[in-house]
Amino acid sequence: MSKPVIRAMQDSDLDAADRIHRIAFGTRFGLPDPLKFRGDAQIVRARWATEPDANIVAEIDGTIIGGACAMSWGSVFILGPVFVHPDQAGRGLASLLVREMIARADVTGASLTGLFTFPESATHLRLYEGFDFVPQALTPILTKAPEARAQQVDLLFSKLTAVEQESTLRQLRQLTELIFPGLDLTREVRAVARLGLGETILLGAPNDVRGFAICHFGPRGEGGETFFIKFAAVRPNAASDFGDLLDACEGLAVGLHAPRIAAGTNTARTGAYRILRERGFRAGLVGVAMHRPDGPGYNRPDVFAIDDWR
Repeated sequence: MSKPVIRAMQDSDLDAADRIHRIAFGTRFGLPDPLKFRGDAQIVRARWATEPDANIVAEIDGTIIGGACAMSWGSVFILGPVFVHPDQAGRGLASLLVREMIARADVTGASLTGLFTFPESATHLRLYEGFDFVPQALTPILTKAPEARAQQVDLLFSKLTAVEQESTLRQLRQLTELIFPGLDLTREVRAVARLGLGETILLGAPNDVRGFAICHFGPRGEGGETFFIKFAAVRPNAASDFGDLLDACEGLAVGLHAPRIAAGTNTARTGAYRILRERGFRAGLVGVAMHRPDGPGYNRPDVFAIDDWR
């Protein structure tokens, strides 16, 4: 058999890459039909559409057998998911994919490379520790059914004028700079608007944005029928604003008749985790954040943020 080739993911690879991603993780979780992993959520397709250059595949003799995605958030590079077809397990393909993605992270000049993995899996921990990733605090993925009492949403990025959108994007960069130097989610905001992945909720006024939530919902996004909060943040120590932002997310989810809301946060963000639990969010899947180099990143008690690195 020929050696595997690692190359950039192309549009023509998406069907195969999506299928292998589902089979790999669906098999790991023991699903009767692995292809139903994450239901109608479009992880690989949405990641590729948002940032095509940050996604790769592994192939042998023209057949795709694995791949990896990433998200480049300014100074923060999020690696994952990394997936290999179960029939190809144990051949070192995951290491090849991770090595290539780290090289890409280094090219971007990221000061922090992070990932989400399974804390109970010695295999996964050893894989990433071999590339100098260090385990941090747990990251639960929390869910709840949206409540009808939640407030309505008045300020959405898609409803702003072009001039207001550019001003808002500058404000969002300033806000995330307070959380972690160089952290920048504006690519994600633009992608949600351009690709119809969902909506970005804004807290405050167009000239004074105090927080924002990038939310995926519908057939093109990473949540599918689930109202998926991919990233949300307010200014440091702004616990009250964080609660208001969660209420706005619930309000939009109710309006969309979404059956559930999903939100992940690292437990080192103690205030954010407490508020989510107080509002009825409960953990399902629990992962662990791993950082390269070692350090808290923006997983600190003063940070009120939601993100999902899966």
